[in-house]
Amino acid sequence: MSLVELLKRHEGKTLEYKRDLSSPESVLAVQVYPSNTRPHYLERLGPQDGVFIRVGSTNRKADALQIDELKRLNWMNSFDEQAIPDLKSEAIDFRAASELFAPYRQMTAQAWTTLRIVTEHQGRQVPTIGGLLLFGKDRFARFPDAWIQAGRFAGTNRTRLLDSAEIRSFLPRAAEEAITFSHKHLTRESIIEGVRREDRWSVPLVAIREALMNAIVHADYAQQGAPIRIALFDDRIEIENPGLLPFGLTIEDIMQGVSKLRNRVIGRVFHELHLIEQWGSGIQRMTAACQEAGLEAPRLEEIGMHFRVTISIARVRQPHTDETDQRILALFSDGVARSTAAVAKHVGLSQRATLTRLKSMTSRGLLVEIGTGPHDPKRQYILA
Repeated sequence: MSLVELLKRHEGKTLEYKRDLSSPESVLAVQVYPSNTRPHYLERLGPQDGVFIRVGSTNRKADALQIDELKRLNWMNSFDEQAIPDLKSEAIDFRAASELFAPYRQMTAQAWTTLRIVTEHQGRQVPTIGGLLLFGKDRFARFPDAWIQAGRFAGTNRTRLLDSAEIRSFLPRAAEEAITFSHKHLTRESIIEGVRREDRWSVPLVAIREALMNAIVHADYAQQGAPIRIALFDDRIEIENPGLLPFGLTIEDIMQGVSKLRNRVIGRVFHELHLIEQWGSGIQRMTAACQEAGLEAPRLEEIGMHFRVTISIARVRQPHTDETDQRILALFSDGVARSTAAVAKHVGLSQRATLTRLKSMTSRGLLVEIGTGPHDPKRQYILA
C-alpha cells in the first residue's frame, strides 16, 4: 500500500507512519488540521508577544487586532456580527436602508434581526458592528476609515493627482459611486473590423466592480489608519483594502474560488442587494473578464497589512469575440436599448442562451445593462 493510499484510508485520524526515507523515491505527506484553541504562542514570549502568523513566505508577529481575529475564529462569529451594547437601535438609519432594499424586498423588524443589522443584547435591540458600518448615522465616530478614497493619477506613479473623491456614502451606495468614478476616467478604443467600428473599454467594468465589492466585503474594519482605496494610473488600476487574507487562506486558494467571509453581515446585505452574486466567485469572474478582454489576469498581493488587486490596462492579446458577438454588436450599433427577447429573436438563439451571451458581453465591457439589478425582468442592454 502506498503512503498516499494509507493517508486517505486514515483521513482525519492521528497517524504514525515509518518508512526508509533514505530511498530517493520516498514521499511523506502530512496533513495538519486547524486547532480550535487558537491562538498558539511561544511560551518564552507569552500570549501577547509570542503569536506569529504566516504572510506569503514570511513569518510575522501578530498584533493585538490579529490576535483578536484568531480568537473569533474559535467562537465561529465574525467581527461585524458583534453587538455594540452602548448604542441603541436608533443609531441605524432604517429609512435609508429600506430605500436600498425596496427593489428587492420589504423589510420588517424581523428582517433586520435576521440580517444581523441589529441584535438582542440583555433584552433590548442594539446595532451590530456590521449594521453600523453599513447604515450607521454616525458610523465615522467609531470607524473613521470606513469610506473609499478614489484617485486618478497622471502617468504610472502617484506624483501628480488629476482627480480625487472621498466617498463617504453608506457602503452599498459608496460601492456604486466608486465604480462611477472609475467609469469617468476609463478610456475607450475604437476597433475597425471591415466597415464596422466597435468601441471597447480599456478595462472590463465587471472586473473593477468585482474587485471593489471584494474590497468592501472583505476589508478589516478593525484596522485604523487607511480607508479602502482605488487608484487609476495610465497603465493599471489598483484596488486596496485594509486587512490580509483571512487566516488559513492563500492567494492560490482564492484564485480557485475558495472563500472565507470576513464580514458576514456586510456579505449578507450585499448579496441581498444583488451587489455580489455568489461568495467566492468574484475573483474568478474578474479574472475571466480580463482574460476575455485580452488583458493579463489581475495580480493579487498582500502588502504590509493590506490586500491589493492590480488590473493591468496593457492588452496582451486580442479580445475574444465570435460571429454571434459581432451580430449582436451590429444590432446595437444604432444606440437603441433592447431586451433579451429582442436580441434572441435577431440572432436566433433561445432566451436563456442569449441572456448568457449578453452577460458575457457586459462583463467584457462591450454592452451595458440597464435595470434595477441582474434579476430585473424588464432589464435591457445598450452598446457601451
